[in-house]
Formats: sequence, structure tokens, C-alpha cells
Amino acid sequence: MARVASNSIGLHKFRPSHIPPAIGSLNFINPSIHSPNRKLRYQKLYCQTESNPIDSNSEKNLIMESGSDKDNKKIEDTNPPSGGFPELPNKSLNRRIAVVSVLGAVGLFLSGRLDFGVSLKDLSAAALPYEEALSNGKPTVVEFYADWCEVCRELAPDVYKVEQQYKDRVNFVMLNVDNTKWEQELDEFGVEGIPHFAFLDGNGNEEGNVVGKLPKKYFLENVDALASGKPSIPHARVVGQYSNAEARKVHQVTDPRSHG
Repeated sequence: MARVASNSIGLHKFRPSHIPPAIGSLNFINPSIHSPNRKLRYQKLYCQTESNPIDSNSEKNLIMESGSDKDNKKIEDTNPPSGGFPELPNKSLNRRIAVVSVLGAVGLFLSGRLDFGVSLKDLSAAALPYEEALSNGKPTVVEFYADWCEVCRELAPDVYKVEQQYKDRVNFVMLNVDNTKWEQELDEFGVEGIPHFAFLDGNGNEEGNVVGKLPKKYFLENVDALASGKPSIPHARVVGQYSNAEARKVHQVTDPRSHG
């Protein structure tokens, strides 16, 4: 029941005899119905719900998970793919690699040509004709060789190096024992094994000979002695591993036009 109370102007107000209990988690906030300028305002009812700790935690978890996803994406972006082929170098790098490869190949070719690619044919082509060598007044080195001679081919690079060093002061002659044109010279110099190197002074007189495979210094020191005009050579009679000159009878050819 409600009681009636009177006020100063004779109007009546109803006062509630009891207040109902709070409902759940709803809180009522009653603003004043009288403003300072005594204008009437409508009563407003606000509803405030209790915060749910589980929901806030879930929101934090979502934020953290989203951040983790971004980090994982960054890591995946920075890491190269595990499968497939690696990225190829750019054109500029390919160009540089190609230039270096070409230069390396050219250098290898030249070094092989000078040191290991020299053949007996090259030496024979660069050699001076025998008759000319005996008439120009220079000391001469005469090599008796054959194309089938393994030792001759093996020594060719060393002979070439010495020849390049002394070719202005010493004649270098190549006589192929398979050529019947040189039978008289074979007998004159007593060639039994090849390679046979005969060392002649400026007048064509033999000062000594070296036969077969020997250290390079033997050949080099003898040529140096000839170039220096010494009366004798340091290695006048030395024999190493050689090929038998008698095998020339199987390979003999007749070529009077050739000095080799």
C-alpha cells in the first residue's frame, strides 16, 4: 500500500512503501528529475552489466594471437622457400662470371700451349734448315728425333723453353731419323738412340752430345756454354733413357725436300 503525503502547495505525492530488490547484475542509476533552473527532465534508466573476465581474457588472447600471426608471417616472408629451385643470379653477375670463365680458359690454353702443348711438329716448323745453320757462323744444336719417340715428345716443352731463350744466339736444327735424307748425318754423329742432341761450335765442329731423357739443366747448361762462346760444354757425353734409333727402319720415308 502507499501513503499519501501533502506538500506546501497542497499537492500529493505517492511514496512507495517498499523498494523491490536488485535484479541480478542490473544497477539502476536515477538522475535527478529537477534541474537547477527547475525545468522538468525525463527520467532515464541506465543498465550496466558486470564485466566478464573470461571475455576480456579472450580479447587479449585474440590480440596476442593476431600479433603472433603477424610475426609468423614476417618470419615466413624472410625465410626462403624450402622447396623448388633457388633464385638465379641476375644478368650482371652472369656476365661477370662469363668474362672470368673466358679469361681463365684463355689463360689455361696459353699456358698449356707454352708449357705442355708444344709438339715435335711445332719444334720442327720453327727449326732452322741444317745447311743454313752450318753457314751462318753461330753455334748450333742439332736434335735427331722421330714422331713415334715417346721421350722426344716428353722433352719437347723443355727444348722449346730453352730455344725461346737462346734462339737469337744459337741455331736450333731438327732432323727426323725416319727421313732417309739424313742417313749420312746419322752415321757421322753416331746416332744410336733418340733424342740425340749434338752441340756444334760456330765452325760446325762437335763439342759433345747428350742422349735420351735427362734433367733440363744438362741441356740448358750446354746451350748456355755455346751461346757464351766457351771452349767446351759442361756435359759432353751423357746418356739417359732413350728410344732405339734402329726402329726408324720401320718408319723410314724419303723426303729430300724436308729438313726435318
